Amino acid sequence: MEAYQIQKGEKADYKQLITVWESAVKATHEFLTIEDFEFFKQIIPNHFLHVDLYVIRVDKAIAAFMGVSGENIEMLFVSSDSRGKGFGKSLLLYAIETLRAKKVDVNEQNTQAVGFYEKFGFKVISRSEKDSTGKDYPILHLSL
Repeated sequence: MEAYQIQKGEKADYKQLITVWESAVKATHEFLTIEDFEFFKQIIPNHFLHVDLYVIRVDKAIAAFMGVSGENIEMLFVSSDSRGKGFGKSLLLYAIETLRAKKVDVNEQNTQAVGFYEKFGFKVISRSEKDSTGKDYPILHLSL
């Protein structure tokens, strides 16, 4: 596998970030309704404004990204065709070791993500019945 670096994301990356988000969510969030998928697709760019973005590029295309705010990992997405290549692990370890992130919220129904974070030592500390938009998608609050 070729070498890659984690770089800061920029506003110019937003269109590619949406493409990665869409690909990742379609691969892992089968529980979302089509209407909710479209709803989240419309609001996600606003969330980019409130986090520090980090990207992994392969041949100039973004393969994975995360957004961090303080000690919270607010988002971490890997495009469906880049899954299993270690990009998610690299971003997560960067968040933990370099950025000192300790917390992440995960859709309870996204069992792949829950297992991924638990593999790295995250434990469920609480649960919310609804997501931050008030939709009926339970959220697990995890912490190291």
